[in-house]
Amino acid sequence: MATKTHAETAATGFDKTALRRKYAEERAKRIRPDGNDQYRRLEGKFAAYAEDPHMPVKPREPVRDHVTFAFIGGGFAGLVTGARLAERGIDDVRIIEKGGDFGGTWYWNRYPGAQCDTASMIYMPLLEETGHMPSEKYAHGPEILEHCQRIGRQYDLYQKALFQTEVTELKWDEANHRWIIRTNRGDEFTAQFLSMGTGPLHVAKLPGIEGIETFAGKSMHTSRWNYDYTGGDPAGAPMDGLADKRVAIIGTGATAVQCVPHLANAAKELFVFQRTPSSVDRRDNRPIDPEWFNAIATPGWQKRWLENFTANQAAGPGAQEDLVQDGWTDIARRLRARIFALPPEQMNPEGIMAAFEDADFEKMEEIRGRTDELVDDEATAQALKAWYRQLCKRPCFHDAYLAAFNTPGTHLIDTGGQGVERITETGIVVNSQEYPVDCIIYASGFEVGSDYTDRAGYDVTGRDGIKLSKYWAKGMRSKHGIHVHGFPNMFIVQPTQGANLISNIPHNLTESGETIAEVVAHAVEQDISEVEVTKEAEDDWVKLLLSGQGLMIGAQDCTPGYYNNEGQEPGPKAKLAVGHPAGAMAYFKYIQGWRESGAFEGLEFR
Repeated sequence: MATKTHAETAATGFDKTALRRKYAEERAKRIRPDGNDQYRRLEGKFAAYAEDPHMPVKPREPVRDHVTFAFIGGGFAGLVTGARLAERGIDDVRIIEKGGDFGGTWYWNRYPGAQCDTASMIYMPLLEETGHMPSEKYAHGPEILEHCQRIGRQYDLYQKALFQTEVTELKWDEANHRWIIRTNRGDEFTAQFLSMGTGPLHVAKLPGIEGIETFAGKSMHTSRWNYDYTGGDPAGAPMDGLADKRVAIIGTGATAVQCVPHLANAAKELFVFQRTPSSVDRRDNRPIDPEWFNAIATPGWQKRWLENFTANQAAGPGAQEDLVQDGWTDIARRLRARIFALPPEQMNPEGIMAAFEDADFEKMEEIRGRTDELVDDEATAQALKAWYRQLCKRPCFHDAYLAAFNTPGTHLIDTGGQGVERITETGIVVNSQEYPVDCIIYASGFEVGSDYTDRAGYDVTGRDGIKLSKYWAKGMRSKHGIHVHGFPNMFIVQPTQGANLISNIPHNLTESGETIAEVVAHAVEQDISEVEVTKEAEDDWVKLLLSGQGLMIGAQDCTPGYYNNEGQEPGPKAKLAVGHPAGAMAYFKYIQGWRESGAFEGLEFR
């Protein structure tokens, strides 16, 4: 990076011009014309990668019946919605889930070291209702999966659930005011109400590297971890099966950050192939003290914590005591300090954006400095530094990742932003040098940039035969991110067009589940056949969304990644992939008032 010679350096402590130049240079190295097309799904030659390593498929007879409410997806979204419905006396609920149990991402992702990146107290839903105290500030995967199962048992959601089942067709039956649901297990049943919560990260992807299909050793995607091969288990038992193995991991995103320390300790040699480094800040994980927890866990505690976390991320006034105290609230705290220090003449959009940039530069300089402190080898430390704004890619927090590169036998293979050149029968080639390995682990993440219906694996046929894919051809349209005109009795649980709070996705899901339960309970109590958002109300909501500033993450000048459509022009659809213009907390307050009023403004009940 250039020497700090600019006048602005004296005021900020860093050379902003040099940083901007460095960021642009690093971005340019990584831009690819194929964008999202560089990846491939776990299908065709790679179908075996997608098989469930946790539970064999159990034969069963096709289901032919009717339920009041059907939910697609057995992760947090389905569990919270089912729980809230049960609390309102609606227990005729069926969850359809492609995994062998509840848990969603926590059913599939059992790689070593898997844990939540947002504090357990706000990440794990229904803690107060189930009486569960998380064991750590950042709970590990087995505990989160167990909690999902706890919710399923407590609210009797197992009784009608269909596991190892994927929906293939959803069609609105106008004459009978219900949905017809067909699956890959031969099921054909109906439901008065339908909800979808398949999650934004559930279709695993592989890098489209030349020769990937020719590798003769063992390979796996992190979401289908094979402990029969590696040894060990999700709880952290030693992976003794790797003691004599040369292991490669391709990818250095959030998943790799968590499992690399475990692989470094287990493998004879570990080769970490990096295209773009993650920003890795301090996590500071620690056990939760039961005495402290009992003191704070008074009635309504989790809602207070959720709201506190969200409020503390707002850039404006109104911040309160920071209960969570993590990397996310630190970002906002720094930004507020910068903004409130502005003189009156700079308190404008340009001045605020400059303050935002200064706060981000300061934080990223600290993160890069942390790499120098923790990594012994100077060249490795330099290669592990992230040269982009913190919200260009998913921020990572970990206490052992960087130090793992000090472990004997662990090698960072930095590809200079170009990625792996090719894969052979025996190894991986970068810059014409081949690294022979016994096993390749793909920490290549999940499909994000594709259309909702494409990721779901089915389309939805609504009123008058309209397809959801066609209705959303120019971008998502909804009210609250939940209700879609032309699709009566259908609800969606996800963040977009609602709060769009990326730092704690479960908060979005809990509010949606609560809202859906209120609407459905009202319809059932009043013996109403259909609920549908009006076109006018949907249009008004979309107009409101477009009045905001748009996405605050993953700008086009960011380094490529799933936050910014791999650096490609996102097209008009991206303009609608936003949240409430006044921010997440404003949305949560609004939607609570909307549902509690009982008027359900914008919906028609027929």
